[in-house]
Amino acid sequence: MLRSTLLALCLAASAAVVGAAPWLVDGRPAPVAHQAVNILAGAATEGLQPEDYHAAALAQAVADAAHGPALDADAALRLEDALTTSVQRYLGDLRSGRIDPRQIHQNYTAPALPHTDAATALQNALAAPSLAEAVRAAAPPVPLYASLRSELARYRALGNPAAWETPLPPLPGRKLEPGQTWAGLAQLTQRLVVLGDLPPDTLPTALYDEALQNGVKAFQQRHALASDGVIGKGTLDALAVSPAARARQIELAMERLRWTPLLRGPRMIVVNIPEFVLRAYEVQGGRVSLQLAMKVIVGKALDTRTPLFDEDMRFIEFSPYWNIPPSIARSETIPRLRRDPGYLQQQGMEFVGANGQVHTTLSAEHLDAVLRGQMRIRQRPGPKNALGDIKFVFPNNSNIYLHHTPAPLLFQRDRRDFSHGCIRIEDPVALAQFVLRNDPAWTESRIREAMARGQSATLRLAEPLPVVIAYSTAIVKQGKLHFFADLYGQDKLLDRALRQQSEQRRLRAGPGLPAAAQ
Repeated sequence: MLRSTLLALCLAASAAVVGAAPWLVDGRPAPVAHQAVNILAGAATEGLQPEDYHAAALAQAVADAAHGPALDADAALRLEDALTTSVQRYLGDLRSGRIDPRQIHQNYTAPALPHTDAATALQNALAAPSLAEAVRAAAPPVPLYASLRSELARYRALGNPAAWETPLPPLPGRKLEPGQTWAGLAQLTQRLVVLGDLPPDTLPTALYDEALQNGVKAFQQRHALASDGVIGKGTLDALAVSPAARARQIELAMERLRWTPLLRGPRMIVVNIPEFVLRAYEVQGGRVSLQLAMKVIVGKALDTRTPLFDEDMRFIEFSPYWNIPPSIARSETIPRLRRDPGYLQQQGMEFVGANGQVHTTLSAEHLDAVLRGQMRIRQRPGPKNALGDIKFVFPNNSNIYLHHTPAPLLFQRDRRDFSHGCIRIEDPVALAQFVLRNDPAWTESRIREAMARGQSATLRLAEPLPVVIAYSTAIVKQGKLHFFADLYGQDKLLDRALRQQSEQRRLRAGPGLPAAAQ
């Protein structure tokens, strides 16, 4: 049995093993081998899958080697190779993630980590005082990762509570409001207690009373819903999601943190698409501090999604022109101008030829030239300019940027995917102050003056500032776990990619592996 297990583990190795590790001494597992199998068996605490590393088969092989006859040289080598391969894979997955983010349309630069190959990473871990601590140090250093790991453990401990065994009954109408009765009140109370939105000693009531409403408001606030205490379809759908499904959502968020290029410099800007929020950070002495947070409006989920990528901000444009993208000009602007010729002057638009010549009059020839790509339409700086009075430029292939907007009322909406792909920001002055913090010449009053001048001017930043367009449907804020809707379906794509990869790893393991490792 031991020999077949070792042979199967050797066949399971999907990459060449480089370097040697002191897993065995005189044919017996050394303490570090027992530590290694325990680490692999606990991979789920990091949101990883123990079976991806043949944890059960390796644990059995190490136990057999510890309690049975000492391994001969060939058997010992096979076990050491299998342990080395699995621990190297685990370290790589923990440090850099399991998939290439480009598989799911996320065009990120590889994280700026010191170049360390798998063998060197393993040797460094083995040389540390504690293998477990050294391995854990391979995880992303951002504070959010550690917070999500703690929340994952909490949600895993919930298991599948009885409160989710049956669906909540239909509402008494389109929504449940204060003072009403409902057959689901007891089950609702149980769910909110399990999730921590109500105190543990809360008892069910006959009416939808104030205490229960407060629990619902807390739940709504954590799930990006209008926290009004009224239960409608959105709240009911969120309440239907089991703790096990939420645990998977946390795992996906942890996986993204492994390859999202955060902490690239002393300052950075991160936009989390599903949350509709921009944050600005500073890193000092290894500590990450939040400097700024604001609402944003992102691309429509249906047809103009904001792409996910990272680039360096290099310019600020005050009182910018808006060069209308050809796709918008064809589908929206030109049809509107044909219906309403006065729209050109009303919106402060003009035609620009390939030679830079500007035309402020509307004609069929100009419209046809735009359709042929020989002219473009742009909107002059002013109160109706679609970009508002400031634009933050981080050059990229998708022509995405941050900008203000003449329609600030949209920031009051809970769901804010209204744009053609670019990102509208709620507080442009605050963002400009953060971006220009190291340039004392750019005071708040000077920023506001440049924005209001009405004459386009471009400022090149002395130091590029990293910008990351990120995607996470689970984060921890002020010690509370928050969930967001999978706006662009990226969680579904990532979940499918990870499951396919795990299946491929198991198939590559070969039919000789024992059932525990299948």
